[in-house]
Amino acid sequence: MRTKDLLAALATGLWRWDDASGRVRLDAEAARLLGLPDRAVELSEATVRSRFHPVDFAEINGVMQLAVAERGLAEARLRVVDAGGRVLRTVRARCRPLTRDGAFTLLGTVQEVPDPQPDTAAARTPVTGDRRRSREAFLLDAGRALAEARSTAEVLRVAAGLSMPGFIPDGLAVFGVVGGRLTVIGHHGQPGGEERPFTDMTTDTDYPAAEVVRTGRAIYLPTPEAYRARYPTAWPLAARFARTSWAFLPLVNAGRTIGAWMAGFNHPVAFTADERAVLTTVARMLAQALARAGAQESQHELAVGLQRTMMPTVRPDLPGMTVAARYVPTGGGLEVGGDWYDMIPLPSGRTALVIGDVQGHDVRAAGLMGQLRIALRAYAAEGHHPDGVLSRASRFLSGINDTEGAAGSDPRFATCLYIEVDPATGLLDIARAGHPEPAIRTADGTMLVRATAGGLPLGITPDTDYPTTRLVLEPGETMLVCTDGLIETGGHDLETGWARLRGVIEAHPDGVADGGLERLADALVQAVHGPSSHHTTGPLVDRREDDIAMLLLSRDAAACRVGAGGPEAVRPVRRTVLTIAQAEPERIAEARGQIRDVLHDWADPEQVDAAVLLVSEVVTNVLTHTDGDALLVVELSGPAGSRRMRVDVADGSDELPHRRSPGELASSGRGLVLMELLAGAWGVEPRGDGKSTWFEIYEDAAGGSPAEPNAGEPPYAGAEPGAPGPVASGESGESVAELT
Repeated sequence: MRTKDLLAALATGLWRWDDASGRVRLDAEAARLLGLPDRAVELSEATVRSRFHPVDFAEINGVMQLAVAERGLAEARLRVVDAGGRVLRTVRARCRPLTRDGAFTLLGTVQEVPDPQPDTAAARTPVTGDRRRSREAFLLDAGRALAEARSTAEVLRVAAGLSMPGFIPDGLAVFGVVGGRLTVIGHHGQPGGEERPFTDMTTDTDYPAAEVVRTGRAIYLPTPEAYRARYPTAWPLAARFARTSWAFLPLVNAGRTIGAWMAGFNHPVAFTADERAVLTTVARMLAQALARAGAQESQHELAVGLQRTMMPTVRPDLPGMTVAARYVPTGGGLEVGGDWYDMIPLPSGRTALVIGDVQGHDVRAAGLMGQLRIALRAYAAEGHHPDGVLSRASRFLSGINDTEGAAGSDPRFATCLYIEVDPATGLLDIARAGHPEPAIRTADGTMLVRATAGGLPLGITPDTDYPTTRLVLEPGETMLVCTDGLIETGGHDLETGWARLRGVIEAHPDGVADGGLERLADALVQAVHGPSSHHTTGPLVDRREDDIAMLLLSRDAAACRVGAGGPEAVRPVRRTVLTIAQAEPERIAEARGQIRDVLHDWADPEQVDAAVLLVSEVVTNVLTHTDGDALLVVELSGPAGSRRMRVDVADGSDELPHRRSPGELASSGRGLVLMELLAGAWGVEPRGDGKSTWFEIYEDAAGGSPAEPNAGEPPYAGAEPGAPGPVASGESGESVAELT
């Protein structure tokens, strides 16, 4: 015999109650026991509720909540009633809750039991068992739910779903007090399509909620007659809701009455001492939850308004360019901090992109950020160059630190990156104050962190120089500038943070049309703060969180500068430029890193090592044997498999190198020997203000012929593999002649 047939023979039905959907499924026997046609049916919670005595149904809710809290078995005796309220039979319900994602499903049985005799123990036992334990479980669950509510709407939703053991409100209303007037914050259970009274009234109105707010004392009205006798003016408006009992309780927070809570019942409630204690406890928890949610909403509104003021929208009308920006507050309780970006139209017709980060994540950092942003806009509007703007901004912040330091506040500094953009040519003039360097996504998808000269963060010293770096954003390239939150959040340092972003940028599809740049911005934020970021933490022990400000600037691939002879030739797909000053020999390591980044997908790793060695040799000798800076230009062109890398190192000396024959123990003089051995072609070109030492390496060097130069490029001296460039015999200068 099947289980279903066995249960039917024992007059036992099955039911399944889904709390999430509010639907109840009954088999044929369970439907019969509830006074319905004996066939399997799925009903709403309200329909099933109407088949039970109101008091018993309220009690079974308490038992269920207790079973959910304790993960145990719920058992209760319920009286089944017909449409007229007449008791048909008494059933015993047993069920076990299955919890999932905060909701529960009840699986159980329903079985008819005989009515207890008046003098038996069963008759003296409460219909639903231990009410005290049920109410304790209810209060614990209600307190948890109200504590987790983060907005007023969530608090009201939780309040509407409270099923108090012994009595379930059929209608709820929460009143607030604003300027001596009582307004309805939220309500539940009011019939739709009717005019709703009591939505706006003064606190001296003859209405229970108004009296509760005035006196701070609860009012219980167990019958309509009690309501009519005590409040004859308000009774005609309340009578339309067809309630039987009412409870009005004050909402008190920190000793102040902030509103009132009304619970209306369609069935009689005596409001015993136990029931009043439950209502009073719920009212206190509700008041605290509403006050907490209101404070959070006010703080959120303030933060959003401040953020909207501080973070201007980017201009979409840069000719030939596309801009995208993001600001993500994540580093603390406030939703706005010291990170910011800006886009400033300049008197010259160009546009300035600014991004920065004030030290700290508090109200003071946000205030300093606003002051500094206004100062930068003012200096930029005066027409100063990037270095002049940052120098004045540093003096401005230093003055604020001196003033606030006299009042006992700690000094603050700020990092900043200021970029003057010429949309017509793609020219970028960059000044950097302790900020992370920009990254360039080349036309073929490779990401390069472009080394730029920089100075101290703003505000450390009043007089600071900020050198300017000039770059060209080629057609099809995209520049990323950001605060350190995008790089180092999640336990990453500068190196691993850039590696994480490199994977996102290089995997992004080409093109910025149809919102492609916006999708790239979203992908970068998702990589740092999305679910996947929690599984790709960096090498640092702590998973540091910080705010993020980010700007993306892309030059359209169709953009092309026009010269006297027509459109210029397309530039190499990969190009990097680096200036190494005499006083910064440590940046030779950056030059080696730039070479490896450019050649990250080169076929022969030995050629990569050779290029790194030659660049280090040439740049070192410029710094050693000349008085000027070294300008390194690296270009990679041609199709994969037969590409050409050309490296130019320019300096301001007119002295040309000459060949030497170093002895076995000599520590210098092997520079030209390395050129001849490792480079596919090399040479030295005199210029009006110095010279340029160059060499080329070919990816298909095994074939014996270099790749053809780009159309329109001038012929290079020593273009044949292994042919030396012009060497000034007899000259005393040795720009590249020594190995250091």
